[in-house]
Amino acid sequence: MFKLAVQTGGLEEPYGIDGAYRLIAETGFEGADANIDHLMTPSRLRAKEEIPPLLRKGADEREMLELFRPWKEGAEKYGVENYQAHAPFPSILPPEGPADGAYNEAILELLRRTIIGSAYVGARNLVIHPFFFPYDYMGTWEEEWEMNKNGYLSLAQTAAENGVTICLENMFRAYKNKRIGATCSNAPDAIAYIDRLNDLAGQKVFGFCLDTGHAFLSSQDVRDFMVRLGDRISCFHVHDNDGVGDLHLAPYSGGQDWDRFADGLARINFRKTLSFETFRACSTTAPELVPEVLKLIEQSGRLFDRKAEEYRRAYV
Repeated sequence: MFKLAVQTGGLEEPYGIDGAYRLIAETGFEGADANIDHLMTPSRLRAKEEIPPLLRKGADEREMLELFRPWKEGAEKYGVENYQAHAPFPSILPPEGPADGAYNEAILELLRRTIIGSAYVGARNLVIHPFFFPYDYMGTWEEEWEMNKNGYLSLAQTAAENGVTICLENMFRAYKNKRIGATCSNAPDAIAYIDRLNDLAGQKVFGFCLDTGHAFLSSQDVRDFMVRLGDRISCFHVHDNDGVGDLHLAPYSGGQDWDRFADGLARINFRKTLSFETFRACSTTAPELVPEVLKLIEQSGRLFDRKAEEYRRAYV
């Protein structure tokens, strides 16, 4: 048996953070993926907007924690565990001007402070997207590895001090109407990144967040991906899509093979918390129907648990 979690994103917008946790608890989830990335959204980062003062270098870190308090209090109030959280992204922007270096340094500080905030809300797994550029700026594998090595290792000590596992995620790039693999999009690369980073850090600071939607977009077999990574998987982003867009739908709404996913859970003997990143399934329906959508997502998780147990018994 494993516990189930769902992200607060998609719920915070119509219900607020407190209301998001209330709904998560009422619909049967034991945990949450805290979307603390909402403190600095992707659109704001890509537009190079000013990062909130308390998330910048030199700001008092105790005062900064007040920004994260709503996610902490919501979880405590409704008895929900913040099993994981999501850091702001992208983690780096393409160098298009002389000021971009300073802005990317500010993003690194934003990520460092988000690690502290993640620990404060009780989330011991923090997903920090790999450092990579979109298709038009794509470099070599070696160049991308150096960029990630430098970025992640600069955050390792803060993660260790705060008891937070930094979780890398399998990513994709967009080219015209195609989606192709990006950093950690396949099992060999993901394994190399996790193992090398932990070796260089001198301790186990890095884990992996396997994103089922991204795996489908980059044409990866989800069961094979899971089996190869094994216990390097610290958390999941479970969602579905049509193979073209990163739609973040409820399972069985797209094309992912969920039987192979359940088989993968059995083969790695997954006993942690399974988390859904299905915000668009909630944000594209009427607020009055969101509780029913959440119940459906929760029931798909219980189905995965039953199917995984059936596969486990078959292997004995």
